Amino acid sequence: MRRPKMFSWIAVSIAVTVVLIIGFVIATTWTGIGDSEISLAGWLAMALGVLMTLALGIGLMVLVFISSRRGYDEPGRKDD
Repeated sequence: MRRPKMFSWIAVSIAVTVVLIIGFVIATTWTGIGDSEISLAGWLAMALGVLMTLALGIGLMVLVFISSRRGYDEPGRKDD
């Protein structure tokens, strides 16, 4: 059974509304904090965190593709 297109538009409009509300709350909170500075150690920690997160994500995606191409994701066979 196919859902009417109206439900898709409702879901999209709800998702966009939630994203806009969250963006407004973040912007209001960010401007309310005022001036804050990040030290050199803070910048280094952030850079290392971003690099490690990217490395982990890329590494896991590589493993998914390797596993898929070599057939490790196929269902097992029962040999009698």
